[in-house]
Amino acid sequence: MTSVNITTNKNTVTVNGETSVVTVSTQGPQGANASIVDVDNAVNRSIVYYDSTTSSLKADTTWTTSNLVDGGNF
Repeated sequence: MTSVNITTNKNTVTVNGETSVVTVSTQGPQGANASIVDVDNAVNRSIVYYDSTTSSLKADTTWTTSNLVDGGNF
């Protein structure tokens, strides 16, 4: 069986004496694209919420500070 030694130094990875520069990236967060916010039907005190059918953030009459809780206020 062959053993592999890996050492790191900033953006350089050395594996058994061979040196290569590698780029590492990670997948971004899932969910709504923050640049897509539908406020066409927003009313006073609309609350932004995620709509999974359109994969976007919305602000409209569905959720407002008046209808979020019965008798509550913000």
